[in-house]
Amino acid sequence: MSPILVRIKRLLIAGKYRFSFKAETEMQADSLEPSDIVEAVTNAPEIYKSLRSTNMSRFAKERLYVIYGTTYDGVPVYTKGTIRDVDGAEIYYFFISSKRDA
Repeated sequence: MSPILVRIKRLLIAGKYRFSFKAETEMQADSLEPSDIVEAVTNAPEIYKSLRSTNMSRFAKERLYVIYGTTYDGVPVYTKGTIRDVDGAEIYYFFISSKRDA
């Protein structure tokens, strides 16, 4: 398992994560709870892909992580997020999407 995925999983287990408004909206649309998203990412065997954000309104050269995982009930979930420093503490920020994998 990659060191970055281990770092992300530790942040989630410690409760150090946040959701963007868009991610929260998508979770509601797909009837998913925050715990479903955390389960899916902690169950993921790998980071599907990593890329640089091209959106100028985001933090400069932010690294995005696309992670596919499943909940304990077997629901497949697709997420995108990044590791950010917020008020001097590291968090995992779900900001593009958190939804059922189609």
